[in-house]
Amino acid sequence: MAALQAVLDECAALQPATVGETPRTAIHTLPPATLYHYPPPADTQAPEPEARRPLLVLYSLVNRPYLLDLSPQRSLLRGLRDSGLPVYLLDWGRPEPADRFLGLDDYLCDILHEAVKEVSRRHGGQPVDLLGVCQGGTFSLCYTALHPERIGRLATLVTPVDFHCPGDTLGALARELNLGLAVETLGNIPADLLNLVFISLKPAELLSRRYLQQLPQLRHNRDALQDFLRMERWMYDSPDLSGRAFLEFVREFYQDNALARGTLTIGGREVDPTRIRQPVFNAYATADHLVPPAAARAMGTLLSNADYREEAVPGGHLGVMLSKKARLGLHQRLQDWLAQPLPAAP
Repeated sequence: MAALQAVLDECAALQPATVGETPRTAIHTLPPATLYHYPPPADTQAPEPEARRPLLVLYSLVNRPYLLDLSPQRSLLRGLRDSGLPVYLLDWGRPEPADRFLGLDDYLCDILHEAVKEVSRRHGGQPVDLLGVCQGGTFSLCYTALHPERIGRLATLVTPVDFHCPGDTLGALARELNLGLAVETLGNIPADLLNLVFISLKPAELLSRRYLQQLPQLRHNRDALQDFLRMERWMYDSPDLSGRAFLEFVREFYQDNALARGTLTIGGREVDPTRIRQPVFNAYATADHLVPPAAARAMGTLLSNADYREEAVPGGHLGVMLSKKARLGLHQRLQDWLAQPLPAAP
């Protein structure tokens, strides 16, 4: 216990943990969301080339998107920016109590649609590339199916598509909950409640092992300890969720599996993935406890597009964004893929 107390004292001295250090500019507000631009590094002494196709990044509603910019050394967004891509991020924000009535149609057909149009406008009306992570990938897939004319390339990381595949513990749990009563009672779904649900999926790993075994080993490694604190901040800094959007997502995706079954509608329109003719890059984690490989690989069966690329990344859910192997391998291949010109129209 003395070692644990010593490392806790070090943790206190290192607070607050810094995150999201890559410079960015808010360019458009879409309450409760904000659209950000990540300009090129100042030391390049060159403007961002307008001719380059812009990239819009989407993360999940459930967590804060600064996981993608956790530190200068572990930043997917910084790597994309430094590769020369014009990078934008749609931060879904933190819903206010009155936002309990925002549904999936509001998020995808209004907020996301306006963000895509704004990014395209800033780049001469070009198509926009989408990079969706986790639930943000599911949203990106749906949006591209609804508005294929606006999207150039679609990339997804650890993205669930089939919500009824074997081994999906989170999906099995969601199918058993009376969520209508929770939304009626609470309005927006509190972040603390959702955090308890995610911890319950791996309690030994996320509680006893993380704090009693892993943390004391970081006592004499300041950089690793700072990374630990950044992850702690991210894990417990989740936003509340709009009650209506939460209920719709669970019912349509987890309970009815409507996307995989071909019965999903959003904003009164059918979501038909076979309309997607754009190049698609889909990466999943082989040991993902939140998005099992089968749940992500189902994307390939929904698309009629021959230009579909799929990559398996060893490790767990977060490793696809943060691990050194992913940064040196997958992220570089993703950057190269996004930099390619669009294929000629048939």
